[in-house]
Amino acid sequence: MHAMNEVEILLVEDNPRDAELTIRSLQKRSLANKLVWMKDGAAALEFIFGPHCNADSKVRHRPRVILLDLKLPKVDGMEVLRQIKSNNKARNIPVVILTSSRDESDIVQSYELGVNSYIVKPVSFDSFSEAVSRLGLYWVLLNQPPEYSPTQSGAGAKT
Repeated sequence: MHAMNEVEILLVEDNPRDAELTIRSLQKRSLANKLVWMKDGAAALEFIFGPHCNADSKVRHRPRVILLDLKLPKVDGMEVLRQIKSNNKARNIPVVILTSSRDESDIVQSYELGVNSYIVKPVSFDSFSEAVSRLGLYWVLLNQPPEYSPTQSGAGAKT
């Protein structure tokens, strides 16, 4: 198992079937070795920030990308996105909405909050698998995020 601070993909998905398909698709491309799956928005926020979150909270875990569903228990995906993008130390973590919602208001609100990409889950298994594989390849292997200093990541540095 890997150290939790080496997470590359944080999957926030309450539907076990969709999570399994996502993980399996990423495994086919060897992209799931450093993946953590959270089943609700509250668990995702606690994983990223710890038990308390505000605009200046330190980031406990900085994944290379967050795949975020909108319809989640406890804290919905829109609120998770809002808290990530309003946090000075987490706002540059790429967040990809991966949802079944085609609602224009969800799309608009997501982009207003700073989402990096909005993907509607394809219905067929093959299409879903291909979409997830492409997402993983792009965000984990091709996308070049900024480098983080220990101060930004909260790894023992003074702020």
